[in-house]
This record gives sequence, structure tokens and C-alpha cells, in this order.
Amino acid sequence: MEKSGHEVTSWSASGIAAAVASGRMSAVEVLHAHLDRIDRGNPRLAAVTSRRDEEARRDAAAVDAAVARGEEVGPLAGVPITVKETTDVRGLATTHGLRAFAHRVAAADAPPVDALRRAGAVVVGHTNMPTLTLTGMHPRSELFGDTTNPWDPAVTPGGSSGGDAVAVATGMAVIGLGNDSGGSTRLPAQLCGVAGLKPTPGRFPADHRIGADDPAPASALFPVDGPIARSVSDLRAAFEVLAVTDSRDPRAVPVPASGPPLPRNVGVVRDPGGHGVDPAIAEAVDAAAGALSDAGYEVSEVDVPMLDDALEVYTGMVLTEFAGNWPAISALVGPEASRYIDYDLDEHPPLDLAQYLQRSARLLTVRRAWAQRAAEAPLLLGPVSTRAWFAPGQESSSPEEKRRYGRSMALPVWSTAVGAPAVAVPTGLADGRPVGVQLIGPMFREDTVFDAAQAIEDAYGTLTPIEPR
Repeated sequence: MEKSGHEVTSWSASGIAAAVASGRMSAVEVLHAHLDRIDRGNPRLAAVTSRRDEEARRDAAAVDAAVARGEEVGPLAGVPITVKETTDVRGLATTHGLRAFAHRVAAADAPPVDALRRAGAVVVGHTNMPTLTLTGMHPRSELFGDTTNPWDPAVTPGGSSGGDAVAVATGMAVIGLGNDSGGSTRLPAQLCGVAGLKPTPGRFPADHRIGADDPAPASALFPVDGPIARSVSDLRAAFEVLAVTDSRDPRAVPVPASGPPLPRNVGVVRDPGGHGVDPAIAEAVDAAAGALSDAGYEVSEVDVPMLDDALEVYTGMVLTEFAGNWPAISALVGPEASRYIDYDLDEHPPLDLAQYLQRSARLLTVRRAWAQRAAEAPLLLGPVSTRAWFAPGQESSSPEEKRRYGRSMALPVWSTAVGAPAVAVPTGLADGRPVGVQLIGPMFREDTVFDAAQAIEDAYGTLTPIEPR
């Protein structure tokens, strides 16, 4: 597998936007190259689910017309993007991969899609995910089937934002808009050799409603929309566009995109939770730590503050909220797709009101613990998953495999519980498949996390786009 040569489908977002804004290349040309890439690759990969070719051509032509009139165009002018099936794109059905939602056509763009469009990005279509994001971490939906990892079909591309990661990794899109609660942008980034961001809650405006009602507290607090890209610089470009306020989401706050310098101290954890780590992942963490040390960071081994408490808070709140609606949802998706959550609920029964309130109160305690640690050592480096690879659907195959998967993802879940931003970045290949790490930082200091992730990328380069195996 080799990177694409000089095709525009291998260019960065900033490179495309500069070429389009200067008139050296048209947005329509850029779009056609990516649509051709989808035509060639997607039948094998099943990453892009719903296309909007004609509408995208009109959007690209509008960018070109603005350039011809001498008007300023946005920082993502002509950049093709994909959007996960959870997120509204005007004119497309927001299916969540569910047959029952196949005709739920969105009347308006969700806030982050709107922000990306206003920056000049061109939406090419929706991308695959596990049905309702509740049926596993492998992107297998009842409407669109299985998405294939382009590096190795025997390995899952990860989820739940796996369709976007595959589209970006193979040059079908430059940026994908996914979302992340317990690692759903970061795990696909690790498994597909790309970069992924989980921002601070409240950093981007979002709308995660299914229907008219807003979600319960954990479902409102934990999931965040986040971009997937081939490079840290493209992640940062998308971040700067998405970090706005919107009256449709009162959670989004007007925090500056960057802040004053922080201590260049990095804590390293190789095996969060102490359940074992695959050698390839331990080596990736060591490699990243070495790159940061070479770049002038002070690196030391640490523990993860209040790890078990944070996992207990997250699990208790999320599963208690799931439990009330789970019988109806389980009937909708069927018994095979229900196993992933069934295993969790069997092991973690819903809390009563007093227990739920107690866990909710402890959420502030675990967030305070990280804030106090981050004041001295702002960055934490560790695995995304402590396991290098999973077979498609492996995490849903038995209670023990579900537990093993959950233990491997302790650090992404912890970072979500403490409200921290995190960036996943690749470090290279092991046995021909991508491996990588994540960096976690203080709330609303994505800039500090990007800087450290850039140092790792500078040392080890980027891996994609690739031709599917």
C-alpha cells in the first residue's frame, strides 16, 4: 500500500483551500477527483453511505463563482468532507444506520455542518457507523452493512466514527466529521492511521437529538462532535472553524481557540488500569514519548488521576440512562445487534436515584482531580486502546470479549469523564497495520494538545492516503 502520488486527493485541507482561493484549481475539479475516488474505492470499503453528488457540485460551483467575483472564501474553500450518519446534513436522511430512520430527511444542517459549510467545505455525503452507535464499536449498520479497514480487511476500522476514518484514510474525503463519547473518533484514527480530535465539551456547538427531545444528562455531557483528518494541521484547521457559538446549542461557550503558554510537561502512562498492553502499543507510546522529549518536553511516568472513579461515574450514568429505553431500542435493532449493550447491562445494572445522584456529584470530583494535575503537568500521553487490533465484531462476540474491549479503552473513557480534550495521532506501522497514541490536555486547551501531537507527527510523518489492500 502506497500513498497517492500527486493527485489532489492526497493534498491537505490548507493546500486545497489555497489552490481554490487563488484560482489555480477549481473547487469543482477538486470535488470530481474525490467523487471519482469514492466511485473506485467505496464499493469495496462501504464507508460512504449516502451521497449528494449533484448538490455537492452546486456547492463547489458556488465557491468557484465567489472566487471569480474576487470575493473572500473561507479557510476550507472547496475541501471535500464527509459527515457521520448521526449528524444532520440538509437534504440527506439522518439514519443512524437504522432502517426505521431511512426516510428522516434533515431540513437543516446540524450546527457543526453549518460551520464547515460557511468555511467553504463541500459535503460529499454521510458515512457508516454501528447501528444507533449502540450495537458495538465496529461500523456495521443494518442499512449499510460492514465498513472495511483499508489496511487489512481482517481488522475492524473501529468505531463508532469508522466510516469517516476510512473515507479520510483512502482519500475519499479530506476531513470527516464524527463524534466521540468513549473514543469514537480516536479508536478509528488509531486503527486507520489517521488523526482524530475529541474536543472539550462545550467547545463546538452540536445537536445530538433524535427527534424533538433533548438527551438526558450523561448523553448531553459526554458525546462531542470531532473531526478526523490525515494530519494534525488539518485537524487544527477544522477545529478553528468548528470552535464557534450557535444559539441552537447553549452549551457552546465563546472560549478563545488558544491560550497562554503552559509548562511543557508530559505524563506518560503505558497501561492505564493495569490490564496489560500489546507490545506494539507500548512501543508506540515509547516512540511518542521519545519524540516529545526530543522536541523539548519534560517527560515522566505518571498514574492516571482517579481512573477507577471516573470509569465508575461514566459507566453508571450512561448505562442507567440507557436502561430505561433499552427494551424498546433492543426490540428495534434485534437480538444480535443488542448484545453489546446487553453484556454491559448484565454486568452493570441501572442505578437507583440516590446512586445516580451520587455518581453525578462525583463527576465534578474527577474533573477537579484532572484540572489540578493539569495545572502542573498539562499533558498526558498514552494509548487509545491498549490492544493493537480487533477483528470486526469481536467486542460483541461474548461477555468476556466485551470486558476485554472495555478494559482496553479505559483512557479514552477517562478523558471523556474528566472533560478533557484529546488528539489521536499515528506513530507508524506494526506488522503492516497502523498504531498510534493519544494526547490529553486541560479543558479548552486543544491548542496545547495540537502542539504536542504535531511534534509526534513531525517525528514520524503521516501514513495516509492509501490504496485499499
